[in-house]
Amino acid sequence: MISSLNLKVNSYQSSCLCFYVIESKISQLYAVRVITLRVDVCNAQAAVPALYMLGDSLVDVGNNNYLPRSTAKANHPHNGIDYPNKKSTGRFSNGENAADFIAKKIGLQTSPPYLSLKQGETPPITGVSFASGGSGILNETGQNHVEYISLARQVDYFSMIHDKLVQQLGASASKTHLSKSIFTIVSGNNDLFAYFSVGSSINKASTPQQYIERMLSSYKGLLKKLYGLGARKIVVAGVAALGCCPSERKTDKTGECNVTINNWTTKYNDGLKIMLQKLKSESAGLNFAYFDIYRAMSNLFRGDKSYGFMNIKEACCGIGNLNADAPCMPTSSCCPVRKTHIFWDLVHPTEAVVRIFSDIIFNGTQEYMVPINLKQLIVI
Repeated sequence: MISSLNLKVNSYQSSCLCFYVIESKISQLYAVRVITLRVDVCNAQAAVPALYMLGDSLVDVGNNNYLPRSTAKANHPHNGIDYPNKKSTGRFSNGENAADFIAKKIGLQTSPPYLSLKQGETPPITGVSFASGGSGILNETGQNHVEYISLARQVDYFSMIHDKLVQQLGASASKTHLSKSIFTIVSGNNDLFAYFSVGSSINKASTPQQYIERMLSSYKGLLKKLYGLGARKIVVAGVAALGCCPSERKTDKTGECNVTINNWTTKYNDGLKIMLQKLKSESAGLNFAYFDIYRAMSNLFRGDKSYGFMNIKEACCGIGNLNADAPCMPTSSCCPVRKTHIFWDLVHPTEAVVRIFSDIIFNGTQEYMVPINLKQLIVI
């Protein structure tokens, strides 16, 4: 008969696993020591178990580098001039982008590009990025870039990750894991650019209102699919003030914003907020945080010098009028002080702007984050 059982538990933590060494000693009558190793998934530093990124070039961390025929790539100078070691990683930025900053906010490493994973490789349990430069909500958006990952395809890729998680953790644990993870989606910008671009054939097939309604319907379907795969905490960015990008300003003699594009962008964003509210009411347990990037960007254009932005119209890296006649290339001119520019190239913001936007996403007020911010979303 065993008289007593003493347990000693030591825990050892890595960035994504907890190792528990359970040492049991059966005393006196039987001098037996049993050592058991239990491995649980956890993250001692992170606020959430994983971060999944979907969307376009604003959050692409290198997926397009793995698309041989893609013409939407940023794996060359001057991109990355302010990134560690001045490395061009495929980010459409002088430095880090929103994917990097949001990951830091929640205590995780930046989620790696999905296409960087080798065939058969177990994906990191802390999340993956599916974002692709040039992609949009509608499947045909991005065709001018030849090769891209549409948002629908990104969701399909996540479904494969979901299946591997179930194999790794089991159905119950993977469900819990995903319900606590953050899904961030930045999409819709390229769809509206495609519709309003000069010479577009898309705008001949539908009115702007019909096009917006199609975007919202497709988006809702993809969000419902993510919900069905376990997503419960979703950050959605609206579409930016596209008419104020250098690519649009250059068409005006005084460099003013394109009012038509901005008006329709506002209508789309209004419809997006309504769609998200309806989806939440239809989906038990779903919560979202909407980032009004249009309002946040518009406030920068008002010339608040406290932010330090002295140039609100011209791209830092580019060629020609407002440095916006071509994308940022190795042969482009590049401004020496990036933090004073709102725009890095003809459509993408600088790292300095993205840092501000990421702070807003994490703990901004309802002026920019509806109905809650990322920090509040995490603790729900």
